[in-house]
Amino acid sequence: MGIGGFLKGLFGGGREADEEGGEGDAPRIGPEGVEYKGYRIHPTANKQGGHWLTAGVIRKDFAGVTKEHAFIRADTHSTRDDAAAMAVEKGKRIIDERGDKMFG
Repeated sequence: MGIGGFLKGLFGGGREADEEGGEGDAPRIGPEGVEYKGYRIHPTANKQGGHWLTAGVIRKDFAGVTKEHAFIRADTHSTRDDAAAMAVEKGKRIIDERGDKMFG
């Protein structure tokens, strides 16, 4: 199973029409996001033209306060699933490289 299939299973993904009326891959991402080292990564793929941009939000709770770090990359993908998979990978890389410093 490829990463796209893994994410479909993980997020309960199915196919649904995208905002331009065509068929598009749209993983249904739960409100909990993807857990990684105490952070939550929420893919938020953005449609631009005929492609999807890699984008997401990293969240972490600090003493009852949730902090967020949004990111967007220039990488483009043909499906939303592929963009979501890359957002999770980019999110992990940001966490590994910057840790809590990304919030301040």
